[in-house]
Amino acid sequence: MPNPPIGFYPHIKRRCLQVATNVTEQKHHVTRETRGKNLGLCRGFRGCTVWLTGLSGAGKTSIAFELEAYLVSRGIPAYGLDGDNIRTGLNKNLGFTPAEREENIRRVGEVAKLFADSGVVSICSFVSPFADDREMARKIHKDAGLKFYEIFVDTPLDVCETRDVKGLYKKAREGVIKGFTGITQEYERPHKPELVVSTHECTVQESTQKLVTLLEQEGIIPRSLRDVDLLPELYPSESTASDALRHEAESLKALPISTVELQWVQVLSEGWAYPLRGFMREDEYLQTLHFNTLQSGMDGSYRENHSVPIVLSATAAEKERLDGVSALTLTHEGKPVAILRRPEFYFQRKEERLARQFGTSNPNHPYSKQVLESGEYLVGGDLAVIERIRWDDGLDQYRLTPNELRRKFKELNADAIFAFQLRNPIHNGHALLMQDTKRQLLERGFKQPVLLLHPLGGWTKDDDVPLDVRMRQHQAVLDAGVLRREDTVLAIFPSPMMYAGPTEVQWHAKARMNAGANFYIVGRDPAGMPHPDKGAYPDGNLYDATHGARVLKMAQGLDSMEILPFRVAAYDNSASRMAFFEPQRKDEFEFISGTKMRTLAKTGASPPVGFMEPEAWKILANYYQNLPQA
Repeated sequence: MPNPPIGFYPHIKRRCLQVATNVTEQKHHVTRETRGKNLGLCRGFRGCTVWLTGLSGAGKTSIAFELEAYLVSRGIPAYGLDGDNIRTGLNKNLGFTPAEREENIRRVGEVAKLFADSGVVSICSFVSPFADDREMARKIHKDAGLKFYEIFVDTPLDVCETRDVKGLYKKAREGVIKGFTGITQEYERPHKPELVVSTHECTVQESTQKLVTLLEQEGIIPRSLRDVDLLPELYPSESTASDALRHEAESLKALPISTVELQWVQVLSEGWAYPLRGFMREDEYLQTLHFNTLQSGMDGSYRENHSVPIVLSATAAEKERLDGVSALTLTHEGKPVAILRRPEFYFQRKEERLARQFGTSNPNHPYSKQVLESGEYLVGGDLAVIERIRWDDGLDQYRLTPNELRRKFKELNADAIFAFQLRNPIHNGHALLMQDTKRQLLERGFKQPVLLLHPLGGWTKDDDVPLDVRMRQHQAVLDAGVLRREDTVLAIFPSPMMYAGPTEVQWHAKARMNAGANFYIVGRDPAGMPHPDKGAYPDGNLYDATHGARVLKMAQGLDSMEILPFRVAAYDNSASRMAFFEPQRKDEFEFISGTKMRTLAKTGASPPVGFMEPEAWKILANYYQNLPQA
C-alpha cells in the first residue's frame, strides 16, 4: 500500500520521515566570487532571495514578475518562484493544512537558497501566512550565508477580494474552500519586514521600484539612473547659474568648435548619451571603439550600450596651447557655449577610428571626410554647458529633451512607447508600419501605446531633404489623420547623422531608450548608404541591408528595449495602396525607390495614388522643384 500523503492524519501535525544518515555536504569547486566575476553582464555576486508575502490577490506575483523582468533586462540573473507554479510541480502532493503549508515553505526555502547560491536573485511570491514558516525560510538562507529580504505586500482584504479573478474568496465565503487565508485562516503580519509595499496606493511599476531601491541600497544590484524620472542634464536650470558659468568662461582659454560639434554638445547636455557627462576621454573612447559599450554604475560593473565615439578634435597647435589647463571654454562662432573641465588630450588615429566605426576609410564617405579633415588630437572632459542649446530656426519647440519626452509620455498615460527613427519624408508604407506596430502592441495587452515619431535633426549630407521641409511634411501627415495626434509625439532627435550602418543603429536605439522608449522599429539599412566605391560589393551598398536589425537584437546593453522588425512595404498595384510585400505575388508590387521619388517630384509628376498623403507630397515636390539646377 502506498504511503498516504502528508496531512493524511489530521491529528498529527507532521509525518515522521526517515532521515538519511549517510549524506555529506559536497563543496563546490566554484566559489560565489568566481561565479560573480565570470557570469552575467553585471559582474559581481548578486545571489539573494526576495520573499514577497501577503494575502491572495495582494499583488505579489505581479510585482515578482515585474522585478524579474527588470533585473534580467539589465543582465542580472533572476528567477521568479511563484506559489501556484510550485504547487503544480514540485509541491503538487501538498495540501493546505498547517503542516503541509509548513512543508511547502520549507521546500521553497531550500530551492530558493540553491538559486541564490548560484548567483541568481530568487524572487518568491507566496502567501506564507505563518511567521514561523517565513522565519524558517530566512534561517535556511542565514545558515548558508545568503541574504534574505522579507517584503510584506500590505493590501487590505477588501481590495484583494475585488481582484479575485480566480473566485477563491467567493468560494471561501460560501464555505466551499476551507482554511482560506484571510477568511477562515488567520494571516500573521510580518513584524519587521525589510520593506512594506501597498499596491492599493501605487502601481505595480512603482511598487517594483521600491524593491529596486532596496536592492540598490543593499548593494545587490548596481545603481543606475536609466530608469529614474529624470536624467542628469549638463546645463543649469537657473539663469543665475548660467551667468556664473558665462562669467567663468570669459576667464578661460578658448577652443573653437564646429556646428557638428555643437550638435554633439547638445546631445551630451540633454542626456541622450547618458552615462556620458562630456566628450569622451581616451578610456571611454577605447571602450566604445572596441566594445560598443561604456562601463557605468557605482562599481563600474554595468555595461551601457554606446557604439559611436562622441569626441572633440583639436589641432597640434591647439593642444600645445591648451594642454595642462584645468578647464577651457568651447566657443561656437565666437560665442562661449560650454566649459570643458579637466581636459584630456590624446592622439587621434583616424584610420583605426574610421575602420572600426564605418568599416571603411574611404575619404568619399560623408562623415569620414569630416574625421579626416579634423585635428590630429582628440580632447575629452566633463561638460558644463552655459545654457540650453537653441537654434532659433522656428523648430525649437520640437526639440524635446529626454526628460521632457518622459514627462510627455507620462501625461499621455503611455504604457508602451515605440520609437521610429527616420531621416526621410514619410510615405504611406512608413505609416502602415507604425499603424501595424500599434495594433500588435494592443493585441499584446497594452492599453495606451504611444508613437515617438523622431526624425533625425542634426547634420545630414547635402542631398538629404532638409529638416524644416521634413518637419512640414511630417506635420501634413498628422494633419491628414494618417497618424493619430492623440497618441503620437513628433519631436526632433538632435544627433548628427553618421551613415555608420549597424554601429550607428545601436546609437539611435540607445538614445531613444534614454528618452523612455521601450520598443524600437528598425528597418532595412536604416543608417546606411551606397558604397563610395560603387563596385566594391555586388549590391553596391556599404552595409548589408539586414544587419542593422540583426545586430540590435544581439547588442549588449539594449536589453530593456524590444526590437520590432520592419515589415517591408511596397506599392500594391492591384489595390492601389501601400501594403506589406507578399513574395507569392511579387509581380503585383512596385518598389518606389528614393531616386524614383525624387525624379517624380522634380519633374512635377505625381506618384501612384495611395503612395503618400497628397498634402505631404505637395510639400516635398515643391522643395525639389525649387532646388537650384546642378
